[in-house]
Amino acid sequence: MGSEGPSVVTVHVTGFKKFHGVAENPTEKIVSNLKSFMEKRGLPKNLVLGSCTVLETAGQGALGTLQKVLESAITDRENGSSAQGQVIWNIFQIHFGVNSGAVRFALENQAVNEATFRCPDELGWKPQRVPIVPSDGSISRTRETTLPVNELTKSLRKIGHDVMPSDDAGRFVCNYVYYHSLRFAEQHGIKSLFVHVPLFVTIDKEVQMHFVASLLEALAGLN
Repeated sequence: MGSEGPSVVTVHVTGFKKFHGVAENPTEKIVSNLKSFMEKRGLPKNLVLGSCTVLETAGQGALGTLQKVLESAITDRENGSSAQGQVIWNIFQIHFGVNSGAVRFALENQAVNEATFRCPDELGWKPQRVPIVPSDGSISRTRETTLPVNELTKSLRKIGHDVMPSDDAGRFVCNYVYYHSLRFAEQHGIKSLFVHVPLFVTIDKEVQMHFVASLLEALAGLN
């Protein structure tokens, strides 16, 4: 342990555009405004805010952009490690999605290998009981985050955020993206987390921005 260098956390963030029944997705505004918000607030010294990307609210339609985001994260780590020598680069992928019926924030422990969309996605796809990755096996297969969801929940609650751990990310596009991200994370030694947020009419934008900033700071403190 003593030979290891300092560690840097690079966080890449995604949100979603509008979809059926949600004309204004709060995660689009959160992700679009996050860099300027964090610049004003001040980033922890070991935290780098990487890409902030808004995805189409579509299962297969989001995958091309998601894959580019994930691959760029790996490239950033390789370039950073080469440039910084002994610095350890930890890459986190944090995905935000809205749960229009929620009254608090939820950190999702896992994703399920099942796509069962309650309504068509933004490209008109409406799968029912389809495995997201057929080669992974049945629709009951799950993948779990390696991040300490309960620990993060407790630390966020201590500073006043109304947040809970969750074992059910649904079966819509949020779960679809999370499953692919967790699979990629396992393959490449990075970490992934999905966070569900309420609508702005339930928890206003300013409070949600502070929550996201607090989450990033908590992630930086894990090292």
